[in-house]
Amino acid sequence: MNSSLKNNSVPTEKPCSKNRISVYTPDSALRNPRKLLREMFRDLFSSRELAWRLFIRDFSARYRQSFLGYFWAFLPPIVATFTFVILNRSGILNVGNLPIPYPAYVMIGTLLWQVFADAINSPIKTVTSAKSMLAKINFPREAILLSGILEVLFNFVIRLVLLIAIFIYYGIIPPVTAPLALLGVFAIFCLGLMIGVILTPIGILYTDIGQALSMVLSFWMLFTPVVYTPPTTGFLAQLTLLNPVSPLIVTTREWLAIGAASNVLPGLIVFIVTVVLLFAGWLLYRLAMPILVERMGG
Repeated sequence: MNSSLKNNSVPTEKPCSKNRISVYTPDSALRNPRKLLREMFRDLFSSRELAWRLFIRDFSARYRQSFLGYFWAFLPPIVATFTFVILNRSGILNVGNLPIPYPAYVMIGTLLWQVFADAINSPIKTVTSAKSMLAKINFPREAILLSGILEVLFNFVIRLVLLIAIFIYYGIIPPVTAPLALLGVFAIFCLGLMIGVILTPIGILYTDIGQALSMVLSFWMLFTPVVYTPPTTGFLAQLTLLNPVSPLIVTTREWLAIGAASNVLPGLIVFIVTVVLLFAGWLLYRLAMPILVERMGG
């Protein structure tokens, strides 16, 4: 009897250990910060390949049906430079004496500003465009941010060709401090990315954020020494002093074209604060995305 029962018994299947099971608990991830940090950097590292594929996909889709193609990457700084050069030559905009020709001065400023603007817009734009994928597929959310970062870097490299052409045309010889300008570009990029990452959770819920950014950035640029020298007196000088982008753009431009820097300490302070807030923004993005994805799925 016992032997028959043994022969007719159904074996119990053990769950495959390779399957990854996600368990959701009401406990906050902040209660175990060490584990949270490990998971954040693990997902950031593991999302590199997916980020590259997303970048290639978006890049191909953008230029596949475009008549002008890559020229759209050159167009914003060209239009901005041409506009302000006309204003300067007509006497409407007087910037005084400059160490380099004004078109080169404006081109450097607009290129640096475009890095800042692209970095702000990138997180909201990439996450918004990936809403359907976020609601259907479980993958590291950092991959979306990395794909947007790759796009910003690609646009910067493309526009760098314009800057080289301007330097050659006007016979400007870069000083020995020119390599330091890459540090300034990195700081400008981090500042824009920090603002964009912090705004992303709100921007997903309310599309007004993304639409208002273009207007805010246009207004913000007027109070940043992009196309003029930093004022020393008056109300504009006070706004420039409070503007965190100003010392970064001024210092980077001076490193690149002049050889001396006058705002290194303020720029360094801005960069340190930026790094701290960028990590806080990444943490906010990490904690908010599951809730936002659930709302998008519903």
